[in-house]
Amino acid sequence: MLSAALDLFVERGYAATKLDDIAIKARVSKGTLYLYFDSKEALFKAVIEQGILPMLAEGELLLQQHQGDARSLMQELMLRWWQLMGETHLGGIPKLMISEAGNFPEVATYYYENVILRGRELIRQALNRGVASGEFRALNVESAIDVILAPVLMLVVWRYSLTPCGCGTQDTQAYMSTYLDILMNGLTQKGSE
Repeated sequence: MLSAALDLFVERGYAATKLDDIAIKARVSKGTLYLYFDSKEALFKAVIEQGILPMLAEGELLLQQHQGDARSLMQELMLRWWQLMGETHLGGIPKLMISEAGNFPEVATYYYENVILRGRELIRQALNRGVASGEFRALNVESAIDVILAPVLMLVVWRYSLTPCGCGTQDTQAYMSTYLDILMNGLTQKGSE
């Protein structure tokens, strides 16, 4: 049911997705769907809880256990995010939130509090670790988080907005390689490479 819900949320958007359609796609009765989820919002939250929150927990574990330098930590965090979210159907969720947050503030608030804040904290800790060790130059960490996230968010927005319309595709491997090169060289202390 969660897979069917994710597919329809990404394909149609939150507003246009009906519980009847999810039940049909999941090949269950609407009554069965309601046994597990009392509303579309509850179903959406379950998609986030089962799909995205485990990735954040994995990133938090990586942050705790990482023994290498801050540069490799930051690269691994961003690459894992792309592999686990950007390259999967879950990558459609950020675009969905951008387009529909104003119409569904409760859903947007849930996503913000449970996904965005946790993701920002991962990057914040990696940046602070690099600044403290002298690997990264001193910077405004809060603004840097936004600047770090913007290119990967743009890539998923492109993937779920323009690519399906035949308006161009991105070579995601080249994009991520270029992104990480620019990011790491922008963060690194001069002369520390």
